[in-house]
Amino acid sequence: MAINALSPDATGRAGLSATHFGRKPGRLTMVIFFAILIAGLLFTGYSLKQDVDDMGTVVTTWTPFVLLGVALLIALGFEFVNGFHDTANAVATVIYTHSLPPGFAVVWSGFFNFLGVMLSSGAVAFGIIALLPVELILQTGSSAGFAMIFALLIAAIIWNLGTWWLGLPASSSHTLIGSIIGVGIANALMHGRDGTSGVDWSQATKIGYSLLLSPLVGFGCAALLLLAMRMFIKNRALYKAPEGNAPPPLWIRAMLIVTCTGVSFAHGSNDGQKGMGLIMLILVGTLPMAYALNRTMPADQATQFGAVAEVTQQALMRSAPLPAPADSRQTLSDYLVSKQAGPDLIPALAVMTGKIGNQVASYGSLSKVPAEAVTNVRNDMYLTSETIRVMDKNKVSNFDADTQTKLDAFKGQIDSATRFIPTWVKIVVAIALGLGTMVGWKRIVVTVGERIGKTHMTYAQGASAEVVAMFTIGAADMYGLPVSTTHVLSSGVAGSMVANGSGLQMRTLRNLATAWVLTLPAAILLSGSLYWVFSKLF
Repeated sequence: MAINALSPDATGRAGLSATHFGRKPGRLTMVIFFAILIAGLLFTGYSLKQDVDDMGTVVTTWTPFVLLGVALLIALGFEFVNGFHDTANAVATVIYTHSLPPGFAVVWSGFFNFLGVMLSSGAVAFGIIALLPVELILQTGSSAGFAMIFALLIAAIIWNLGTWWLGLPASSSHTLIGSIIGVGIANALMHGRDGTSGVDWSQATKIGYSLLLSPLVGFGCAALLLLAMRMFIKNRALYKAPEGNAPPPLWIRAMLIVTCTGVSFAHGSNDGQKGMGLIMLILVGTLPMAYALNRTMPADQATQFGAVAEVTQQALMRSAPLPAPADSRQTLSDYLVSKQAGPDLIPALAVMTGKIGNQVASYGSLSKVPAEAVTNVRNDMYLTSETIRVMDKNKVSNFDADTQTKLDAFKGQIDSATRFIPTWVKIVVAIALGLGTMVGWKRIVVTVGERIGKTHMTYAQGASAEVVAMFTIGAADMYGLPVSTTHVLSSGVAGSMVANGSGLQMRTLRNLATAWVLTLPAAILLSGSLYWVFSKLF
């Protein structure tokens, strides 16, 4: 039931000709594709071996490495699917308008996706991880942790592939968020708790708003931008649809290439992080001695770390001079699950702050933390950081300015110790995204160019949609929020069609509505069911 890229469009007009896309991939192209794929896998294996060897770890069993390999393949598979499901939107306009040859456009976009991934901050990656149940994050190397990883990734891949095959414009971001929520709800129900307690709903709501509002921003801003262009730019060539295989005028061509480049970079910096965050969870769970702590942190920061922890602990103790609970770690864990703050929360936070500072100071640097202590140190840091974040969001305690400043500085230090992404992870994610783009771009080009509006997309419409998508995705990345490239760009094209008086195809509107309505509940149900099954198997 997949849509044929060369078939007539929904209005009965002739669709794109075969020559529009150039020749089918030749033998050399396929050789290069698989060479890059194999090189990426070999590079992943080599990087893992180097990191493990640097720790001086003696391998006594290969079971964790087998599980790690399977989990990494699934995670990279998610990014590959994301590539042909979402990334190809960036090249749709330049290929449809003949601004760049298809092969060159895909390579060009892939390169700037790569740069976007490499220069990303990691804020989106760790923002998504914050949705997961805290008890599963603290035991990612356990059977429950692997059940969580496998369930949410496989559910996301199944739904993304299914909707792509059926021609539904679903969002990979929507799907992943739904999968995470499904695992959280299932985990809570399996432990006898209310299903709503398994998800950080404040974080989910924040992400939900970004996914909901970004297409509306794309629609409205693209429409306004097109109207502004028509008012100030009177060159008629800009408002024509592509004819034959001739490229547009040079200045229009340059504008479309620049916007394609911007969307590619923004997409890499945003979407690429989703897979990176999950890969880091996998690495921390299977090889904590190498990836639980940022061992590249300079040794001279250890002294500063201890000093900041000490003054922060003292400030917290002055804010709540009460006896500390018997188990401070459990107090923080319970708070993150229930979001109910008791009188012992701040004393427990003070104890954990001092404990972390003493641990780091005693070892001298993070690189000297012994393998057997790494997991506990990381878990203490994660619990403390998340507690500070949730307390601040829920306004649990009104600290004075000095205490709040010290608390923020301490949180920044422990985040830099635990929230890091190795360069090789960024590289392999970028490769997976790029290879996925090479597979799926043809269907996306026709969808964006001919299946949204009742007329073929003009140069101005393509440019306005791409400009808005570039800035919308870039802004979301700055705030650490995930957005859907598919929805932002397609809604931008739809907005430009409405502003131009072209009208929209009802089939497209139905598909968009269907995807919006079904994706979240389907992903929640699918991942929750898979988590239950995998929990019984592992």
